[in-house]
Amino acid sequence: MKKVAFYTLGCKLNFSETSSISRIFQERGFEKVNFEDRADIYVINTCSVTDNADKKCRKVVKEALKHSPDAFITIVGCYAQLKPEEISNIPGVDAVLGAAEKFQLVDILDGFVKKDKPQVHASAISEANTFHNAYSIGDRTRTFLKVQDGCDYSCSFCTIPLARGKSRSQTISSVVNSAQEIAASGVKEIVLTGVNLGDFGILPGQGRQQTFYHLIQQLDHEVTQIDRFRISSIEPNLLTNEIIRFVAQSQRFVPHFHIPLQSGSNKILKLMRRRYQRELYRERVMEIKKVMPHACIGVDVIVGFPGETDEDFIDTYNFLNELNISYLHVFPYSERQNTKAINLQGSVPLGERNRRANMLRILSEKKKRFFYEQHVGYETTVLFEADVTNGLMEGFTNNYLRVQVKYDPILVNELKRVRLTGVNAAGLMEAEEVYAEVYQH
Repeated sequence: MKKVAFYTLGCKLNFSETSSISRIFQERGFEKVNFEDRADIYVINTCSVTDNADKKCRKVVKEALKHSPDAFITIVGCYAQLKPEEISNIPGVDAVLGAAEKFQLVDILDGFVKKDKPQVHASAISEANTFHNAYSIGDRTRTFLKVQDGCDYSCSFCTIPLARGKSRSQTISSVVNSAQEIAASGVKEIVLTGVNLGDFGILPGQGRQQTFYHLIQQLDHEVTQIDRFRISSIEPNLLTNEIIRFVAQSQRFVPHFHIPLQSGSNKILKLMRRRYQRELYRERVMEIKKVMPHACIGVDVIVGFPGETDEDFIDTYNFLNELNISYLHVFPYSERQNTKAINLQGSVPLGERNRRANMLRILSEKKKRFFYEQHVGYETTVLFEADVTNGLMEGFTNNYLRVQVKYDPILVNELKRVRLTGVNAAGLMEAEEVYAEVYQH
């Protein structure tokens, strides 16, 4: 029995796909082992969004060969689709598979036999036109369920449409079936993931048949064994008031939204080719807080975009400072080949990009601390996870407060009713149990 190990770079969607690919291997008789163990085959799922994709890929390949010098190294994922030949030249790489091929890698790489030169199987992105069901399970307490893939937007900084193809989705009935399979395994929280999640409903070859609003209605109604559904990230122009109000009254969909903004300057939003202006974003935040005062709102922001002056950045900073949001994910702009932004005038020096990013990260810490402190004395439920560090374990409230308590094996994957008592030195919530029994809806 050959042993196979996996490593994932990037987003929740990548984690869901790695987990599904690993199950394909196990169904074919392979033994899954940890990455740090000796394996016959290593599968590395790459990302093109994060900086230094090439450097990170090389490092992971090098680590795999330390564990097992003769192993067969396979690279898949977004970076593999964008730069297949470049990746094939990394020492130790045996095969590179693109977006249309990665779910067939066991068949394509029959026997995983090393050849004189690396195998490259990467079709044009137009060939990635089917939907492959994927979800993570057994890896952590929460499960990431992929319901949508690809993107039809043309943001000037983004390579995702080049790496994943056009927007396409699973049917609602198939998503419901997957959620019920996950529920049967004992998982209590499902995170819905996709490239452009709010664009759910386009079926391959059939066009738009359903909407994200219809999906969450059906999951809420039919998958009652799951205690929590979480929406991973959704574009502001697709986060309708209808969706917000539905989440507000739902017993299972949690009050947590991650909404990409990218810039608080309308001038820069236009250069980015985003499909909204900041006024719409403010309206969405205000609507959420009106119907869910305790809701957690996370924001993606890019700084140092070409053409962003000091005044534009201060415009973004002030806009975010005034918004009732909970935390920021901040990214200094990074040039990407084959994007429209790379040809824009007004490049911002790297040092200035990093300075602006640091300013927003400090603002994020202040926002997060304020959000946490608002909840001291608040009674809520926490879903505890299995990881233990220095005798402490952590879990999340429904509105995404990270809670840290003394390790107790009985708490793992359990929902407990707690009272939040304070914020500790690590910036996490402390809590005391309110009821001894496991909390149930």
